[in-house]
Amino acid sequence: MYRILTALTLALGLSACGEFKDLQEPPEPMGDFLLGHNIVVAPDPVPGPLTRPATEEEWQESITAAIDERFGRYDGDRYFHIAVKVEGYVLALPGIPLVANPKSVLIAGVTIWEDETQSKLNEEPKRFTVFERASPETFLSSGLTQNRHAQRRNLARNLAKKIHDWMLKNPEWFGGEPLEGVEETEEPEIDLSTVNVPIDPETGEPIPVPGEAAPEPPAEGG
Repeated sequence: MYRILTALTLALGLSACGEFKDLQEPPEPMGDFLLGHNIVVAPDPVPGPLTRPATEEEWQESITAAIDERFGRYDGDRYFHIAVKVEGYVLALPGIPLVANPKSVLIAGVTIWEDETQSKLNEEPKRFTVFERASPETFLSSGLTQNRHAQRRNLARNLAKKIHDWMLKNPEWFGGEPLEGVEETEEPEIDLSTVNVPIDPETGEPIPVPGEAAPEPPAEGG
């Protein structure tokens, strides 16, 4: 009984962590920002070695929806465009809980454009590396509990949140006052070829991970 109560408490806590509560509140001020074009491309992303597939159209659908959800709340009077290029991804396959606990990853480059001047606000694309947020569905492995559509939506919403946090650190782009003492954070460099490949501590050899043969969870919520 104690173990059951502990598991339920943990699940409830993780569920709270996994929700975007800020989307239920008025958006943080961001100058004159008004979302213009929402452009997502994924012409040739690098898939990790242990991943479910995802097409360019699927990434476009998921990320476009996530950006609209987050940035469509602003009602400024100057248009800004958000351009996203998917560079790489892993959508976790079913794994062995606690031994091989595969995670999903998304790598994308982002550029912000000002419509009035048709100029980039960041000369080089800002690269983001996005992992899954903790939730009851992803605590062990989203490969076991979510289909690839739900995994993709989860990553897309996390990417939109990271883009938003980055833009809030640069209010001068949108007509606000520059923030003092705020430094750009570097995203971690991820080698997708090593993602979700567990190593046996005794032999140093990779531990085999089950493949796509396992059935997909239901599509609900994807």
